[in-house]
Amino acid sequence: MKKCLLFIITLVISFTTVVSAFAQGTVKGKVVDGTTKDPLPGATVILKGTSQAVPAGADGTFTLKVDDANATAILINFIGFTQKEISIAGLNGTKNLGTISLQPSESSLNEILVTANSYAIERETPVAMSTISSELIVEKASQQEFPELLKSTPGVYATKGSGGGYGDARINMRGFQSANIAVMINGIPVNDMESGRVFWSNWAGLSDVTRSTQTQRGLGASKVAVPSIGGTINIQTKTTDAIKGGFISQALGNNNYSKTAFSLSTGLTEKGWAFSVSGSKSTGDGWFEGLSYEAYSYFFNVSKIINDKHTLSLTGFGAPQTHGSRFERKGIQFYKDAPQGIRFNPNWGVQNGEARTISGNFYHKPQLALNHYWTIDNTSFLSTALYGSLGTGGNAFPNNANLFLTTRTGDPNYSPVDIDKLVDMNVESADGSAVAFLQSNRNDHKWVGILSTYQKELNENFDLLAGLDVRHYKGMHFNSVRDLLGAEYVVDNYVATSSRTSGDINNPSKMAKNGDKIGYNWDGLVNWYGGFLQGEYKTGPLAAFVSLALSNTSYQRVDHFRFLKSDPNRESKVVNFLGYQTKGGANYNLNENHNVFANVGYFEKAPFFTTVFPGRDAATNQNTPNKDAEHEKILSYELGYGFRNSALSANVNLYRTTWKDRTLSRTLTAQDGSPIFVNLLGVDALHQGVEVDFRYQPIKTVTLTGMVSVGDWTWVNDLAAITIENPDLSKPEVIGPFKIAGLKVGDAPQTTAALGLDVNVIEGLKIGADYNYYANFSSDFNPVTLPNNRVGDTWKAPDYSLLDVNAVFKFKFAGLSASLIGNVNNVLDSEYISDAVANFASPKVDEPAVSTAANTSVYFGAGRTWTTTLRINF
Repeated sequence: MKKCLLFIITLVISFTTVVSAFAQGTVKGKVVDGTTKDPLPGATVILKGTSQAVPAGADGTFTLKVDDANATAILINFIGFTQKEISIAGLNGTKNLGTISLQPSESSLNEILVTANSYAIERETPVAMSTISSELIVEKASQQEFPELLKSTPGVYATKGSGGGYGDARINMRGFQSANIAVMINGIPVNDMESGRVFWSNWAGLSDVTRSTQTQRGLGASKVAVPSIGGTINIQTKTTDAIKGGFISQALGNNNYSKTAFSLSTGLTEKGWAFSVSGSKSTGDGWFEGLSYEAYSYFFNVSKIINDKHTLSLTGFGAPQTHGSRFERKGIQFYKDAPQGIRFNPNWGVQNGEARTISGNFYHKPQLALNHYWTIDNTSFLSTALYGSLGTGGNAFPNNANLFLTTRTGDPNYSPVDIDKLVDMNVESADGSAVAFLQSNRNDHKWVGILSTYQKELNENFDLLAGLDVRHYKGMHFNSVRDLLGAEYVVDNYVATSSRTSGDINNPSKMAKNGDKIGYNWDGLVNWYGGFLQGEYKTGPLAAFVSLALSNTSYQRVDHFRFLKSDPNRESKVVNFLGYQTKGGANYNLNENHNVFANVGYFEKAPFFTTVFPGRDAATNQNTPNKDAEHEKILSYELGYGFRNSALSANVNLYRTTWKDRTLSRTLTAQDGSPIFVNLLGVDALHQGVEVDFRYQPIKTVTLTGMVSVGDWTWVNDLAAITIENPDLSKPEVIGPFKIAGLKVGDAPQTTAALGLDVNVIEGLKIGADYNYYANFSSDFNPVTLPNNRVGDTWKAPDYSLLDVNAVFKFKFAGLSASLIGNVNNVLDSEYISDAVANFASPKVDEPAVSTAANTSVYFGAGRTWTTTLRINF
């Protein structure tokens, strides 16, 4: 019914468009920085009083068709600059406005500086960067998740993630996983404080409210000590610069995909207020079996320019969702033999005739941020952000995976899990206890922080920045009963042996019901205190900076189940790590066309919580900190070259990052059953490569983009055998040797390329295509679990390419601007492996262990998907 209704609406709108289209004239011009006279590509030119807008090209030029007879002016916006209004009253024909200079805006600039100057400026900040506009996000988002919009960026690999479900997307940058990629939303770090990871399902609504996304590879421009080893993703949402108006949209797609969204902004009122609100609902079945989802998002911003010195801005957003996912990789042939093909998912079932996941995720992480911008005088200002978030949720999985996965409705391998049969088992249980039930690993948290940046212009060439970064995080980790599946309770006995500890010593024979905590229950406390200082020098064509950041990270573990409430050992001792980063760089504009830059940085960062308290949820941990936990050490440097003219912009970057003392550890068991943690020090990896990207506009109606990224990411050294003679061991144990030197770092293709084409066919109609190529993709592995008789590298996934196409048709409907957007991703329905984990096995007894296609566990990527979106702006 929805598809039929959308088709009818489309026909009516198309007819209305043909009847009502009438152009009054054309406005042209070029937007430049009023200080440097450099062009401002991506500046937005808006027809005042409407939502009609166009971006400036690579050389800052724009052409805006005006079809409103009552139009009187255009508005020109660019992040960090004051909006400019230019009259076009009486327009008839073509009007060339010439060069339009924008001046830096204190209020707008402050919104960026509260991020500790995390936003880079082209031809000034010496980092490799790529910026994506809100227009591109609207036109190409479709069913892709936020990281996937960055897949044509050099050095980036983004997929829907191993789980394959809604919000499971993952991203790698220059061979580093998300734990080592800093993600900043309005300057606020959002990487998990314990693991460093980013869970994109928590930020699902960002694509509707983002005004700009900037990806910085390598060191990045952020001054705070964030985990930007691979790079930084800066996401800026709309605030006081939001255009008056809004939109409503409805999207439909394959596998029952549906998304309804809206947004409304007042713009900046005469009294200095600005309000924005948006929301969405998304549902679908997912491309793979059993991955249905239901997700919501909301966003609001209230800003007030109090006077010419003070501005306040309150922002809140969240994205509650529940979705199915996969937890079990299979061999390639196993998928090939499935009647469903690569859509096969072993981790879902049927109950009462309806599909139901036995593996999924549910979470809600609302976040609030209050920003204050204070222009102290003409040479100094202070920007401060106070923020907090409250996360609740976790995953869903069976208590006995083997029982679930062998209880199927038909074929023992490829049919859904028979949940009704499991319910019958529980009902028939003699004492009412559960034989099979669903449980949840919960990861709730409370997080508050403050970021404050002070900037002082010492003279016309030199600025000094200083700031504070304070965070407090409490992660609450426990297992709970999610669904008893017809049983009355589940018995959770306290068990403590040399190999396993489970249950609650304070309630050793718990009869748990839905929602009750079982198995484990502990808190992770993380406190972060940081400061940063930076000097920036700019004169003529030269811009340079030197930066230093210090931070102390403290960890503490509180176990509520494995210690009596009266036992002081239920709270571990506090473990502190002092980390620092120092970096510097310079950019030199040789002339208006050519620039070169270089940067270098050294980090010593605190290990993650799992290194300090290994095991996390595993049975072995008894609040015993790893006394040998070491800082990870990173040395990185980069050279870059850029070229700009009226039609072409291009960049070449060379990078080299050495990662020393990567966190690798093994756990042994002492005579009394307590854990002994062994750090494997001296494990180093080298990430180096070259990146090339360009944007070419041979004519105004055609834009060609492309990139090539060639990486060489390898493990540098072997580890000799280590003899552990701890007195608590019954006998010495030998670990290793580990032969890893020369092995490729896995988990992402080391060679990627992309080519994109956008063509404005006729007025209001644009079509585009994006081609992405992936090669040199080694499967992932854990270096310390490799067998000693291993030979050869890990298995490489086959090279593959993906083609996406899209079309945008803009028209007038009942006096409103509207767009009909169509997207088809993976047009050719290419079959490819998106994630692979290596396993080594010996073909015959006494033969070396090798990694092959036959013994590698994989996830296949999604096939062809399509989305149609109707968006009406007002």
